[in-house]
Amino acid sequence: MPRPTAAQFAYGSATVIVSALALLLLSGAASDVAVAALCTAALALGLLVAAVLPAPRPVRPAALAHRAPDGPAPRRVPAARTSERTEEHSLRR
Repeated sequence: MPRPTAAQFAYGSATVIVSALALLLLSGAASDVAVAALCTAALALGLLVAAVLPAPRPVRPAALAHRAPDGPAPRRVPAARTSERTEEHSLRR
């Protein structure tokens, strides 16, 4: 299960706080049971808001973000053979 993002925490927390205050002020609940029920409803609403937020898109690598324009494919140059490379190195020394 993926970890929640900072945006999910922020929106969920703000929803819980605002909805709990609004529900308590508008309902005029006085008993402990009613206050607990309203706070539980606010918590459920905050979890719902956090869960519905869209997941972040995966970051594309820089190599794919800046693609070359479509055109002919670049020519590939074959690599030198191992024996040729060792001869070149011995000649350079």
